[in-house]
Amino acid sequence: MIEITEAAMTKIKGMQEEEGDPSLMLRVGVKGGGCSGLSYGLGFDAEKNEDDELLDKSGLSVLIDKESQPVINGLVIDYKENMMGGGFTLDNPNAILACGCGASFRTKENVGTPENC
Repeated sequence: MIEITEAAMTKIKGMQEEEGDPSLMLRVGVKGGGCSGLSYGLGFDAEKNEDDELLDKSGLSVLIDKESQPVINGLVIDYKENMMGGGFTLDNPNAILACGCGASFRTKENVGTPENC
């Protein structure tokens, strides 16, 4: 369904440790909005919802809601450091259009709800 690189996994587990709760799960999803219509959501969650798929990625529990699954199938989450700092990158094979900053996108089947940026 999704891939999390070693660099991203290290960063995520470090952030999870900073939160002080090793039971927190990574929630990956998509919601309407952004310049291109769909925006990614990454964050920690303590609870699994009925419509969530629970994945195990190298000991990290990952939640993906049922509506987001087809939109992010094949997503690769990476973490990169450069002279300006670091950040997560998301490479989605389903995206046919993305905004300049890469935070929002659209797919052939789902244009979302674009907002003026």
